[in-house]
Amino acid sequence: MAVDVLLGLQWGDEGKGKIVDYLTPKYKVIARFQGGPNAGHTLKFGDTKHVLHQIPSGIFHEGSLNIIGNGVVLDPAIFQKEILALEKFENYDSSKLKISKKAQLILPTHRILDAAYENAKGDSKIGSTLKGIGPTYEDKISRNGLRAGDTLGADFMEKYEKSKKRHLDILSHYDFEFDLTELEEAFLKGVEFLKTFDLIDSEYVLNGHLDAGDNILAEGAQGSLLDIDFGSYPFVTSSNTTTAAACTGLGVAVNKIGEIFGVFKAYCTRVGSGPFPTELHDETGETLRKNGGEFGATTGRPRRCGWLDLPALKYAIMVNGATRLYMMKADVLSGFEEIKVCTHYKAKDGSLTDHLPYDLADADFEPVYETVKGWTEDLTGVKSYEELPQSLKDYVKYIEEAVGLPINIVSVGPDRDQTLLK
Repeated sequence: MAVDVLLGLQWGDEGKGKIVDYLTPKYKVIARFQGGPNAGHTLKFGDTKHVLHQIPSGIFHEGSLNIIGNGVVLDPAIFQKEILALEKFENYDSSKLKISKKAQLILPTHRILDAAYENAKGDSKIGSTLKGIGPTYEDKISRNGLRAGDTLGADFMEKYEKSKKRHLDILSHYDFEFDLTELEEAFLKGVEFLKTFDLIDSEYVLNGHLDAGDNILAEGAQGSLLDIDFGSYPFVTSSNTTTAAACTGLGVAVNKIGEIFGVFKAYCTRVGSGPFPTELHDETGETLRKNGGEFGATTGRPRRCGWLDLPALKYAIMVNGATRLYMMKADVLSGFEEIKVCTHYKAKDGSLTDHLPYDLADADFEPVYETVKGWTEDLTGVKSYEELPQSLKDYVKYIEEAVGLPINIVSVGPDRDQTLLK
């Protein structure tokens, strides 16, 4: 069998959690392959709404194994809070959650370093979630990190104190006040809690499931346009968010990858700083924010909103090798008589391009729009794709023809039942 990959094609917040939850019954294993508590995957079913940060989005389904892969950075304190919040749900089973021994640990000093680095940037802040993600990946690359498996060793505290001292030495060069006491207490309690779970050699477990003929869904976090290599650098996250990261973040071979599901919104949003060519600073942008409930699931920050950006979407499809598309939040566009879609960028010299420019973060590019007919109908009660307004079907067809891929799912609300298969 194969590893199917599900990831976001924009700047994150596309609705990946809902789709993973929707697809989980088809898979034996759901595995997160990168990111950490900077993710916020919102699931809604019936009267229940829950946000997951580090735990795979298949956790509410019986019979599915959920694995936190080696590419994830894990905060034990936040992990403990997440698990305790899950225990009130009848369909949560802790035995169905496994953690890679190779997952990097976010230490309390990583979070403080994150805040100190961001503070030092002044007006050049990148909009970090301040969860310690960047410094943790930095330690991983410099071969100074601690991993989940280290907690099982008798010398863990020795290793921890050594890492803490190194971080405090770095912090001594910053004019930044902090108190480590509460963070460290929560971290050490979280470590003991983490040790009560199955810490596994996840690459062997995952490949064992493949050999047994089981389907695996690899769940990505953030979005392709936040990828450390291919995103709008330097306003990006600290990990690779594209398909290739599923292989390195889980320990599965390239030839084991099957379908690649790309999730995108019917419009665009972004949290934090960085280029956003189609951003709307007017009443239309505020309407999108209000109608879409566009506030960060992790930070609570209001999301910047704008029209769909086809050059950016096509770029994300290309670097990921997406095979199917899922369009989210079509219901948010209800009420707009006209909808704009960016088809090209115009540079200062008047030249047009439909490529994502290298210097998008530095140069002044103006979006070039085409206008399509909107719809006014309330979509939240629609039960099948065939019942959708013709103008929405035309919008779907317009995007499909522009990017050269089918849109297989259209979402018209946050609930599982508001997912229309085309």
